[in-house]
Amino acid sequence: MWNIPNTLTTFRLLLIPVFAVLFYLPYSWAFFAAAFIFWLASVTDILDGYLARKLEQSTPFGAFLDPVADKVMVSVALVMLATYYQNYFVTAAAIIIISREIVISALREWMAELGKRDDVAVSSLGKFKTAAQMLAIIGLIWQYAPWMINLSYALLAVATLLTVTSMVAYLHAAKAELTKS
Repeated sequence: MWNIPNTLTTFRLLLIPVFAVLFYLPYSWAFFAAAFIFWLASVTDILDGYLARKLEQSTPFGAFLDPVADKVMVSVALVMLATYYQNYFVTAAAIIIISREIVISALREWMAELGKRDDVAVSSLGKFKTAAQMLAIIGLIWQYAPWMINLSYALLAVATLLTVTSMVAYLHAAKAELTKS
């Protein structure tokens, strides 16, 4: 159970409180440090999946924990950003992205019970959504310069659009099962 990919995933979970504390520290370097921790968590997300496949160390524990770690980290960051920015756009994006994650997680679990998990497997659209989302969150946390914040808003808009698009695609893929009487 405790292989390199699972250790990285567990490490990502342990980074969440570190990220939250850094975000709220009253120091000039705190936002950069919080953005760095979020970036590090994002890198471990990419790395643990790659290593699990490359080293053939995929486990049921890792398959369970990896998406949990991703969703918790992103949800915590989005809630904190919505609270910090206190504007409709960031708040609406946070609600849409978090809601989609809950809906698709439930859909995947239900489809797995039916033996049809592959029908709603992660797609390339979901990967683009995740990349835009991670970059947007890092930029909104760091707030290095006005251009970075504006670019991050644009990336958050792209991520939100891809969030809705991918959710519709996953629901469409499960339509036959969802509409059975």
